[in-house]
Amino acid sequence: MNSFTNEELMDLIQKATAGDKQSLETVMTGIQDLVFNLSLRMLGTFPDAEDASQDILLKVMTHLSSFKGESSFSTWVFRIAVNHLKDYKKHMFANVPLSFEFYGSDIQNAKTEDIPDLTQNVEKAILAEELKMSCTNVMLQCLDTESRCIFILGTMFKVDSRIAGDILGITPEAYRQRLSRVRKKMADFLTEYCGEYGKGKCHCENRVNYAIQSHRIHPSQLYFQTAVPAQVMLDVKEAMEEIDDLSQEFSFCKTYQSPENLKQFIEEFLSGTSFSVVGNG
Repeated sequence: MNSFTNEELMDLIQKATAGDKQSLETVMTGIQDLVFNLSLRMLGTFPDAEDASQDILLKVMTHLSSFKGESSFSTWVFRIAVNHLKDYKKHMFANVPLSFEFYGSDIQNAKTEDIPDLTQNVEKAILAEELKMSCTNVMLQCLDTESRCIFILGTMFKVDSRIAGDILGITPEAYRQRLSRVRKKMADFLTEYCGEYGKGKCHCENRVNYAIQSHRIHPSQLYFQTAVPAQVMLDVKEAMEEIDDLSQEFSFCKTYQSPENLKQFIEEFLSGTSFSVVGNG
């Protein structure tokens, strides 16, 4: 929503809650990338992120009349999204939680040499890049939900500690301390195991066929390689936090445009009978 001043944004929101569909569409398209990227990092996969994003956007639309401008609009949206995602149980990893110990053991002990070529004539370098994006995203699932959220807000979205603490219901100091610990945990793991970012034995290109065999990537469905990059800039960055060099290099910092299905979801909502609840949420 950076293209609008606070006054312009509040005017759009007031018009939207008064029944102006064009204003609501403008407001929602301004936050859909933010919501999708937060969901993607919290849940780990594109399909799960898309489903959760629809839920979150629906909550935002139906509760829009409760936004009074006491915080920035992005902060308000973040709070709704974070609360929804922390309790979201319908994603792939909900019933099979990962750990750094499991992930490290898989890297050290996986038999990657005797697997046949499963690339389906897709260039191996492309598959390796897909695996890198997927791996760093899935690695977030090794963190508990709160730590994952802290890392994403601090490292990817670079949310100021005062605002992040408010979103999470903790003090800014507690947020900064926990963010520092989580960054160290992530950096230590990458340094030990990852040959792309650290000094580890794991190199994405050497694990492509293993990843295909274990259904971690699919040559026919390259989510990260086909997603359109986006620049998600937020008006919550009042005092950007410093990021250590290794964290700055993490692939978590890459953002993507939300899928076309999300845009269609908003359009269908606006054209349906549900639109009437926006002014009454």
